[in-house]
Amino acid sequence: MSRAVRVSLSAVRPFDPWRNPLCPCPFKYGLNPYTGCGHGCLYCYITSYIPDAFSPRPKEGLLEKVRRDLEKIPRGGVVALSNSSDPYTPPEARLGLTRRVLEALLERGYRVLIVTKSPLVLRDLDILQRHRGRAAVQITITTLREDLAAALEPRAPRPAGRLEAVRRLSAAGIPVSVRLDPLVPLLNDDAGNIEEVASRAAAAGAAHLVASTYKAKRDNFARLAKAFPDKAPTWRRMYFEEGQYFHGQWYAPKNYRRKVLELAAEAARRHGLQFSICREEFLELNTPGAHCDGSHLLSGFK
Repeated sequence: MSRAVRVSLSAVRPFDPWRNPLCPCPFKYGLNPYTGCGHGCLYCYITSYIPDAFSPRPKEGLLEKVRRDLEKIPRGGVVALSNSSDPYTPPEARLGLTRRVLEALLERGYRVLIVTKSPLVLRDLDILQRHRGRAAVQITITTLREDLAAALEPRAPRPAGRLEAVRRLSAAGIPVSVRLDPLVPLLNDDAGNIEEVASRAAAAGAAHLVASTYKAKRDNFARLAKAFPDKAPTWRRMYFEEGQYFHGQWYAPKNYRRKVLELAAEAARRHGLQFSICREEFLELNTPGAHCDGSHLLSGFK
């Protein structure tokens, strides 16, 4: 479907409502089975626009809405699960809503991009293998340092489990990206952390590494400052004095962002990974033909 075409959709909608010019990925749809996410990551931006964002709840009548929407969307379209809430947020283990949505999409001929922090995605490996080539998975690993991950992503699954999910998905023939995202100054932006995530991701079978720097909003900044008060003065200076306000969020200074993203790009290439930045302006760092959403890993990608 062309970007210019307008149809009435209630659950499966064109992605990127903010129309951010730093998002050069191909057109796709987005679908969030849940409102909110239970992982409680300090840097999360959804608290700026979703009420009670860290208390996930399933969307009412979702499957019927999805079925109606799919009648209006061309087969073969790409649908991302999910961009505002993890599709494998904790209630999914009990409710299985994402599993049913995933089946509905793949059985009807759509291609699916899954973005998650949870090894629960492995529960649906049977579906992914049955439709191999039409689904790719992105797993966020901001750090493999357990103490830092516990402070930064307090209710998310631990990084070792996420890395094991990368290994098992890759071994089953499912293409996997690892998102080293976001890189937060003074926390996980050092060369050692970047190298460890890139090398371990490659060893686990990932094909692609994505990186971006932390973007400050007032709510996520407040959570980070409370958890890491010793670093808050430096962050305030970097973001609110020396940084740039762009598309509703504060970016760190350009020279800083360029430096850490170059470290990530070099680490990716050193370990044979494709590389993409996400919502940053340094597009020359990208592997040609690769996109930060992982859509290039799908069969039939153009």
